[in-house]
Amino acid sequence: MNTSAVAKLLGVSPSTVQRWVKQLELRTERNELGHYLFTDEDIDLLKQVQDQLNQGMILQEVTVKGKKARKGTVQSELTNPAMEKVLLKISELEQRLNGKADDVVSYQLLQHRSEIEEFQKEIEQLNKRIEALEAKQAGNSRKIPADTLLVFDQDKPRKRLKKKNIFSMLFGF
Repeated sequence: MNTSAVAKLLGVSPSTVQRWVKQLELRTERNELGHYLFTDEDIDLLKQVQDQLNQGMILQEVTVKGKKARKGTVQSELTNPAMEKVLLKISELEQRLNGKADDVVSYQLLQHRSEIEEFQKEIEQLNKRIEALEAKQAGNSRKIPADTLLVFDQDKPRKRLKKKNIFSMLFGF
């Protein structure tokens, strides 16, 4: 049978059948055009694969009769010398960046400290000036004798204002 017929029989797509054959390294015959030709034994193997996948196994863990289970391998990043070189360069750049950041923060702290010292000097000068003005004010404020004070209309009785009627206000009588 060809790939399409087997795929139809199993209820999967032809590309799925091809992927199973390649990843599980099944030995199947090919025709002169390079297409797979499946025997009954190959179809039985593919049914076993399908059953295992339907049970929740992943394709890398599927076992095929007469073959060892396949295990995926992941290369360690540290085994690659080029990767080690890149990681070393990254760590050097991070150290330089941290050094620059520390320098900037130190400079900013020194700037803030000098600004605070300037503000403290200004505050001291202002306090001295305020004290001098208060002392001058205290010297100028002499008591004035009561007989020199001017009193306006203190003895005269106040003139009572006559309340106007609302009509007279409106009509001006």
